[in-house]
Amino acid sequence: MAGIYIHVPFCRQACHYCDFHFSTNLDRIDQMTDMICREIELRADYLLDKKVETVYFGGGTPSLLPPLLIEKILDRIAMTFNSDWREVTLEANPDDLIENTLGAWKSLGIDRLSLGIQSFDEEVLKFYNRAHTAEESKSAIAKARKVGFEKFSLDLIYGFPQPDHSLWQRDLSEAIKQNPGHISSYALTVEPKTALGTWMKKGEFKPAEEDFVAEQFEILQELTEKAGYVQYEVSNFGKPEQFALHNTNYWKGVPYLGIGPSAHSYDGQNRGANPSNNSLYLKSVENRTLPFVVDNLSQDERLNEYMLTGLRTLWGIDFDEISRVFGQDLLTTRKVILSQMDSEGWLVWKDKNLSLSKSGKLLADSIAAALFV
Repeated sequence: MAGIYIHVPFCRQACHYCDFHFSTNLDRIDQMTDMICREIELRADYLLDKKVETVYFGGGTPSLLPPLLIEKILDRIAMTFNSDWREVTLEANPDDLIENTLGAWKSLGIDRLSLGIQSFDEEVLKFYNRAHTAEESKSAIAKARKVGFEKFSLDLIYGFPQPDHSLWQRDLSEAIKQNPGHISSYALTVEPKTALGTWMKKGEFKPAEEDFVAEQFEILQELTEKAGYVQYEVSNFGKPEQFALHNTNYWKGVPYLGIGPSAHSYDGQNRGANPSNNSLYLKSVENRTLPFVVDNLSQDERLNEYMLTGLRTLWGIDFDEISRVFGQDLLTTRKVILSQMDSEGWLVWKDKNLSLSKSGKLLADSIAAALFV
């Protein structure tokens, strides 16, 4: 089992909070598609004979690609790898969803959409510099349903600084009203090389306090649970049978190949990454040289990653597996810190399997770090 991630590094405009790798120069979309296809050829041996079950188009804004270019990439994947796709996801902006395009995507085998809604508030969308309106979001969801998409996820951002939580409650309630099978939600963070980062440095923007953001996370947990969603990962909420298969495999340590500028890969032992530079990527792949840089992980680093990703999920971590695979008896060596965290109500035990409670999920990364070797 394996997955393939395709990074499409283009956007119409830069969102004020985003520090992902992208370019607003769309002139090289055709060339980039050709080089993505060539990189797929060059990386044909990376997954060995593992069956590719998931494909994920991320970015950037993959919905900017004309359907013919998406088809070209999918055809190249099918020709190069042992493929039996159980899920093909495309990240899309609401303003890109027109019925003809949606129909073309569906005919290509794309069966899941991840829609970058972020907010249903017009002023917030303008502040974020999003290209769509709230009405376009609702219309996009309706169009996707009309064409026959049964699986789609809505992305939302919480933690926008406000006097109270009413805006977030409205946003989340509207998202739930749309009845998607899946919701992904992340806190607004200020990254240095973004408009928000510049504004904060100048004193023109003040992010919300940590307690305020934590309260919004708790509202997110409460309202999604009432609506029948399962928090199967800290930031991901799915109805039964609607969990994201590609991302779930990633969190469970299943190998995946990342294609395109800035894309990351994992072969089950080591990680690697392509350069976050479109020109360097295009030049390297055109010359049939791989720009891929390998990060050889030590046994301890692999264990730490297992705990970091595992504790963010519904399935948690298994101490018997840790002992068997990594040779570490953490139940003994971390007995004191585990007892302290248990007394705080952060841990959920099932035999030797550890997952996190609702309150623990808010501290997932810190809890994992406390167990690192």
